Amino acid sequence: MARTPLDLDELVEHWTLLKDEQVLVSGKRGATRLGFAVLLKFYTQYGRFPRNRAELPGEAVEFVACQVQVPASELESYDWTGRTVEYHRAQVREHLGFRECSVADAEKLTAYLAEHVARRERRPEQVRVELLARCRTESIEPPTPGRCDRIVAAALRAAEESLTALISSRLTVESIERIVALVACADQDDAGPAGGGTEGEDAPPVLAKVKEAPGNVSLGTMLTEIDKLLVVRAIGLPPDLFIDVAPKVVAGWRARAAMESPSHLRTHPVPLRVTLLAALLHEREQEITDTLVELLISTVHRIGARAEKKVTEQLINAFKKVSGKENILFKLAEASLGTPEGTVRQVVFPAVSGGEATLRELVHEFKTRGPVYRRTVQTTLKASYTNHYRRGLIKLLDVLEFCSSNHAHQPVIEALALVARYASAGNTTYYPLGETVPVHKAMGGDWAEVVHRTDKRGRRRVVRMVYEVVAFQALRDQLKCKEIWVVGADKWRNPDEDLPQDFEARRVENYRELRKPLDPAVFVDELREQMTAELTLLNDGMPKLSWLDIAERKSGAIRLTAAEAQPEPRNLRRIKGEVQRRWGVVPLVDMLKEAVLRTGCLDAVTSVSGGGSLSAAVLAERLLLVIYAYGTNTGIKAVASGGHGHTEDELRYVRRRYLSAEAARAIAVQIANATFTARSTELWGQGSTAVASRPTYAAMLEVGRAQKTIFVARYLRLRDLQREIEEGLNVMESSNGANSVIAYGKGGEIASNRRDEQEMFVLCLRILQSALVYVNTLMLQDILDEPEWAELLTPADRRGLTPLFWSHIRPYGEVNLDMDTRLNLTAGSTVPRPRTAAAVEQPVLSPRDP
Repeated sequence: MARTPLDLDELVEHWTLLKDEQVLVSGKRGATRLGFAVLLKFYTQYGRFPRNRAELPGEAVEFVACQVQVPASELESYDWTGRTVEYHRAQVREHLGFRECSVADAEKLTAYLAEHVARRERRPEQVRVELLARCRTESIEPPTPGRCDRIVAAALRAAEESLTALISSRLTVESIERIVALVACADQDDAGPAGGGTEGEDAPPVLAKVKEAPGNVSLGTMLTEIDKLLVVRAIGLPPDLFIDVAPKVVAGWRARAAMESPSHLRTHPVPLRVTLLAALLHEREQEITDTLVELLISTVHRIGARAEKKVTEQLINAFKKVSGKENILFKLAEASLGTPEGTVRQVVFPAVSGGEATLRELVHEFKTRGPVYRRTVQTTLKASYTNHYRRGLIKLLDVLEFCSSNHAHQPVIEALALVARYASAGNTTYYPLGETVPVHKAMGGDWAEVVHRTDKRGRRRVVRMVYEVVAFQALRDQLKCKEIWVVGADKWRNPDEDLPQDFEARRVENYRELRKPLDPAVFVDELREQMTAELTLLNDGMPKLSWLDIAERKSGAIRLTAAEAQPEPRNLRRIKGEVQRRWGVVPLVDMLKEAVLRTGCLDAVTSVSGGGSLSAAVLAERLLLVIYAYGTNTGIKAVASGGHGHTEDELRYVRRRYLSAEAARAIAVQIANATFTARSTELWGQGSTAVASRPTYAAMLEVGRAQKTIFVARYLRLRDLQREIEEGLNVMESSNGANSVIAYGKGGEIASNRRDEQEMFVLCLRILQSALVYVNTLMLQDILDEPEWAELLTPADRRGLTPLFWSHIRPYGEVNLDMDTRLNLTAGSTVPRPRTAAAVEQPVLSPRDP
């Protein structure tokens, strides 16, 4: 990896000799003088000594050499291993107040990391960063890399032992026995580290059932998920079991428990085994609860949608739209006035073309499009709910606890309690006369006449089954905007928990960071003023907007003329042709390999279980192949048959043990960040990112309407904005085209119904697309760095230039992976890692790096 060149500001800040430092240097001469000076400044910046000359930036050596008036070339004769350098190091330590790390210091560092760092951070590389920072704070010279590794490992082990002992102590004896019983089947072992089975394939029935992903939306899936939730709850985990444990630590434990087979779990000490399984059960309980809420929302929607479809299909054959209603009315009126004493059959029927049949069709059209149609849909919906879906929805009320912090929505909560109370009331049509039936908004409108019915004695009663349907519809609507939330859920939890715990205490600071006023009235006034201003500008400018026409018309009031075509980029095809001429048709796997080796994006991927015996080189190759298998949608079995020396079982093991969704997401982000770092601003312009704030859910509905109005007014008024958005949409279309080329396997259809597999496919597709864009960026910059090519670019070419193209890519064919062959890209295109103390302390080296 190339090192980032130091600019003048960095040199002045970190490599300037101060007065007291000049005094130390003054008694030395030649190479000794220069060597001591760079040792001193390096230690001052990083808190340690350089291991050799290669770690010293050339521009820094030149900068220091000028200050001590010694040629920079003299540093080559400085002895890095003799008595002189040891004496110099002692002088530097004494001057800066540092000391070498003793055994007692190492023990204190281990204890500090175990208590304050490793309990919330389980990644060794991050714990190592904290170790180096602590050494700097305590004025301790960092230990050797090997000793650092041992300190970090000891701290992680001590913290895990402490945490697992704490978690297991919070569980009752009965709960521990139930958890241990989940993996008690001693005769089922997997195939070991190279085993090719899927997650949990050798698990006992109960544990396998808990791990199982949900199926499609159906009554059967709902009942299965309810059974899962009851199984998890039967273990008896306290709700606050992990209350003081970092969520990512719990997630790491859960991932280990999900990945390891029962035979592996049984080898752990009981506190660790119990903690891992408890974390899995805890997380799965939240996930299953979320799944049930989503199934409820989808099922209630499906009931209504299917009722609409069923009624429509029943009526469509009988329905015939009657045309010429105005003429029919005129002819009826003329005939009736002409012969007022005649009968309908003699006067009215003959006046209409088609006679009686036309009039019957006209009446039928009104009935099917009017309130009768609505009531028919409602009746069909009630029947669908009663005969099929009711069993699952009623059972949901027994396992889910719905709450609301808003008193306005309490009637819905009370309605659900009433539904649950009378769930087993048999064929009772109405609620008892003395029962208090909560009234909520969903009972009005079209449902008002159906919910209430007059009984045989003339009393207005509430129809039980219809009331249940309406209650579930109201619940669905309020869940979607989080006015109602679910106890024990994660995604559908109390929205108050989405805010930081100290939000109220730091309300002023938080609103200042969000750049929002504390007073909601001020916020609304500002939004209203902005909307009014945009609408006024649009109204005043309309006479001059030749592309805009607003008038009453059936097809829509607003008509926008398409923007005139932009000049056609004439040289982009030649540039893409030059890419293919220089590098040939590049296999997609080689594009991914190049991105991986240049960005180091796989360096941080570690085993889910925190261990692993694979070498970095072998792990990188297998991860690369697994990402390719998922991203192209060809599958691990097909990729394993290529020329790379890795078996299907080995690839499946790496997928299961190393490639988590979090790791895949981090890989894609790192490649994208490397692209922004490598891109030439002169060629591509400045890039930017934007983070959307997250206002309150219900208020967002109204704010969204106002913001949409502001945007539409601005969009209609500004031609440049229309072009900008059109170009953005074209980029998205191009992205979709790239996806269809990359994910060519199985016709582009995701073969698995498992959500985790679908998520991994999408994430790996994103990695492949990011790698394609990254390497294409470097290729284009290599070509356009040459003046004869750069001068060809017209403004239209620059506007249309994009790294998202694939005419030179071969995604198909046998997968041959050779990590020793590289694309011939200029060294200046490589993307260095950030120059932090941690990075300098332990650089990531690869024998294949250029």
